[in-house]
Amino acid sequence: MYRIFIVEDDAVIASAVAGHLRSWGWDALCAENFENILAGFAAFDPQLVLMDISLPNYNGYHWCSQIRQVSRVPVIFISSAADNLNIVMAMNMGGDDFIAKPFDLDVLTAKIQAMLRRTYDFAGQSRLLEHRGAVLNLDDGTLNAGKSRIDLTRNEHRILQVLLENKGRIVSRDTLMLRLWESDSYVDDNTLTVNVTRLRKKLEENGLPDFITTKKGSGYLIGD
Repeated sequence: MYRIFIVEDDAVIASAVAGHLRSWGWDALCAENFENILAGFAAFDPQLVLMDISLPNYNGYHWCSQIRQVSRVPVIFISSAADNLNIVMAMNMGGDDFIAKPFDLDVLTAKIQAMLRRTYDFAGQSRLLEHRGAVLNLDDGTLNAGKSRIDLTRNEHRILQVLLENKGRIVSRDTLMLRLWESDSYVDDNTLTVNVTRLRKKLEENGLPDFITTKKGSGYLIGD
């Protein structure tokens, strides 16, 4: 079942589109927090995004460019601003198609089917983990925070992955060392401390202080 993320602030339009897409067997979710579309995107991890241009806080161009920093998922713009300038802008900002409002739901469905077929017949699906605007891509090992791409070692990537997979829960040092051993990296207690310290420094240098919390005698935590 493909997941489709609908970024549309008109509740009537968003609800109608979502209901229609669900009738085709797709899992459709409408964005609710327009202050942080990227967090909703990463949490839902969709295979396609429908993006309006005129949105509260930041426009669809902004959010498309943010998504493009962490994912190649197809983005179809839907907007009543269908002049040539906006269409060109949408494509330049990373959009894959443009549908003018008002649109026929059957035409929208056909466009989505074609886009999904072209994209996923030839490529795999990405897996993303997000917290406080930082997005970890499990497939290519990249970590993006805002406009920055943070270079991680294999151990740092694995530590961050485990902590994000258990967001809101304390992860013991023994659990982290076990996961690192599973990836053929021998890590003792001192080496783990060095890796976590180095990872924290990289996060702090990129605007993410206190991203990882130490729970003395228990382990580490990335909180909500």
